[in-house]
Amino acid sequence: MKNLVIFASGAGTNAKNIIDYFKNSSSVRVALIVCNNPAAGVLQIAARENIASLLINRHSFYHTEEIYNILKDIPPDLIVLAGFLWKVPQNLVNAFPNQIINIHPALLPKYGGKGMYGAYVHEAIIAAGEKESGITIHYVNEKYDEGEMILQKKCSVAADDTPESLAQKVHQLEYRWYPETIEKILDEEKGL
Repeated sequence: MKNLVIFASGAGTNAKNIIDYFKNSSSVRVALIVCNNPAAGVLQIAARENIASLLINRHSFYHTEEIYNILKDIPPDLIVLAGFLWKVPQNLVNAFPNQIINIHPALLPKYGGKGMYGAYVHEAIIAAGEKESGITIHYVNEKYDEGEMILQKKCSVAADDTPESLAQKVHQLEYRWYPETIEKILDEEKGL
């Protein structure tokens, strides 16, 4: 059985989509949800789905080996960031090379980096007059949104799009492609 660990900070829509995608899988399970926000909806999703969850704080994440020790006991085959807003510390990047992936709601390298998440990304894309946006799934390294790209998918930006309507287009790409990409990475690990 392959173990997925999902890191999330918010409502958990991408996390829920991933959980649902693998719910009846005989080879992949979501082993743990890691969250840095006690009010996040993803914690209720974890409880409803009977998935273990771990609420972390900044000190334990950045200044101790506590999170690493919990993860190594699972151990994860893939760590999936799904709306997780903290930068992954170097000790975890080093401990799980090419095992941590993120999805970004834009076509990197544009509109990435610190502070570029959610509505901020969509607002910037519309303000710049871009004709297309999309998603980028990438490996996580020590810098925000700069790891090796795995997949990009595009959508058009219409003249009358708002940040909210563009977000809906991007969410559809996320829901369609993130679980499939996770599955593909895990299958490649197995040599299938």
